[in-house]
Formats: sequence, structure tokens, C-alpha cells
Amino acid sequence: MTGITYRHPGVLVKIVSTLDVLSGGRAWFGVGAAWFEREHLGLGIPFPPLRERFERLEETLQIALQMWSRESGAYRGRHFQLAETLCVPAPLSRPRPPIMIGGSGEQKTLRLVAQYAEACNIFGSPDVVAHKLAVLRGHCERLGRDYGRIEKTVLVRYPGERARFLADLEAYAAVGVDTVILSLRDPTDPAFFELLGRDVVPHAARLSGGAAY
Repeated sequence: MTGITYRHPGVLVKIVSTLDVLSGGRAWFGVGAAWFEREHLGLGIPFPPLRERFERLEETLQIALQMWSRESGAYRGRHFQLAETLCVPAPLSRPRPPIMIGGSGEQKTLRLVAQYAEACNIFGSPDVVAHKLAVLRGHCERLGRDYGRIEKTVLVRYPGERARFLADLEAYAAVGVDTVILSLRDPTDPAFFELLGRDVVPHAARLSGGAAY
């Protein structure tokens, strides 16, 4: 997942396309409006106002869809102008790499998910997530999008207690979450990965009725 402020959209789409080729067609385009102002200021990256960031996000999504189509003509947006939307080599994924939009904003982010994306990535407690998914369903109904075709993912941190985490997985599954993405505090801790393989992955597989990764 990346914020749209860090790279020009044409370059960003090329990066994802290259990753898709190198990975044998396994890349996702995870993108959001960006939020970490301190990082932007620290690295000297402009941090536009929220409204402008969402305008740039939607234009980035439109550029990605055009670059991954047979249309290689110009793109003229308010913030971005491309003379040619070239994308060579093309990604291996068909019809294109799936798009995942990160964020939980009800008026803009989830509307963009319903309009452009194959997956959402939201965060919060199971009760909060249930509400956000209800909002997403409403956007889908208004736009004529099949809500069931959008993968629902959440970003969570391991709470430090095995029983609580397994209960959280059950609660997320109950409100309609398809995939839990872990944000790790210490990716070098072998004990945590042993826990994942021994307890968490089998439990998640039972909840999903199939394989869990």
C-alpha cells in the first residue's frame, strides 16, 4: 500500500506493472490518499490538503485504468496531464492487477472503492468495520456495483494474546471480512511466526472454509 503523494501516477503504475511481471502476475495495486504528514515534511515531499489528495487519488486510479487498457492516448486531469498513457511491458495479470484502496473514510474513500477497486483495506474494531462495510454496501448499491465482488480486508496489529487474537479473527469473519492483514511490530521474532503457523493460520482456514495465507 502506498500513498499517491510519493510518486507520479504514471511512474507508480509502471512500478506496479513491473512488479506484476517479476512476480508472475501476483501484484496488487494498493493505494490511498496518504496521511503521514511528518514523513512528508521530513523527506521534503509536498503534502497537499486533504481534498486535493483525494482528487489526486481519483485521478491516479483513472490513469491506472487507462494505462492498463488498450487506450494509450492522452490523459487530462486537474492535477496530472499525460501526453501518452504508455505501459510497456504490460502486466501479466488479466485483465489487469487488482486495485486495493486503503482507508476508512465513508464519503470519499469507500465511494472510490465501490467505483474503482477490487478490494478495500480498512481498520478498526469488528463493530467499526461492520459499520464501514455497511457504508461500502450503500455506495455499491448507488453505483450499481456488486458488493460481493469486492474483497474486504482489514489491517490489524497482533494484540499480544493468542486467545484474544483468535477471537478477533472470528469477530471479523462474522461481520464479513475476507482477509486479515497483519501489521507486525517485530518482523524478526521467530516465536510470532511459529504462533502464526501453529495456531493462527489453521484457525483462519477453518473460518474461511479453505486455505488461509
